[in-house]
Amino acid sequence: MFNRPDGLYFIGETMSDHLPTLASLGRLRRDAPKTIAGFRRWRSIIDTDGAVPAKVKRLFVACAATVKGYGELAARELAAAQAAGLTEAEAGAAIAILASVRGEGASLRFHALFREIYSGAADPDWPDDDMIVEEGAAEANFLQYFGTMPPSLAKLLEVKPLGADAYYLMREGTLSGTALGPIYAELLLVTVLVADYSSWASVHMKGARTAGASEEAVAEAVICAVPTAGLSAWVIGATAMDA
Repeated sequence: MFNRPDGLYFIGETMSDHLPTLASLGRLRRDAPKTIAGFRRWRSIIDTDGAVPAKVKRLFVACAATVKGYGELAARELAAAQAAGLTEAEAGAAIAILASVRGEGASLRFHALFREIYSGAADPDWPDDDMIVEEGAAEANFLQYFGTMPPSLAKLLEVKPLGADAYYLMREGTLSGTALGPIYAELLLVTVLVADYSSWASVHMKGARTAGASEEAVAEAVICAVPTAGLSAWVIGATAMDA
């Protein structure tokens, strides 16, 4: 069950049962029919398979909504993604990705939502082993991914090498070996960063292209930020696409 200000939903209900779609609001259909018509077109891009499957795009929206604090929207989108066939492993991959791009709070918030929507998912009893990072591995990884050393990471290597190892490990944990694969992991980062109007989205657009994503796929990831960040998401995202 989900907590809400006036109590709990009945067993079997979810937040998604109680959040209307924008197009369902009669006031907007009456007062702003063009807004509704335009929003329906954005949603048609998200809700149908294109360069990116609809189930994955719904996950992108859910992650952006989680980061923005729109819990009911996040629940609705993740439930729809599950209904469209998004696997537990694919959805669960976002827990690690959000930890890297928006920190522990966002990751734990999504994990709680994930456990509600994928109610059969159990947290595995897994050993808590540390990892060894060979000397120079972080620097080599940064150069391989970015082409040149970003000043921010050069500074980290200089003043706190342990932090550089941490950055390297979390970056690799986000982009390598998840059930989403590198293309969709990069594109999820694009959606979340564009939803926050971050110019850093251009880095992960480049990463997605390097992994094999088309320009249409990058554009769809940007559009997945529109439900949580409005038309400005496209403006910011399109600018980053050309950076």
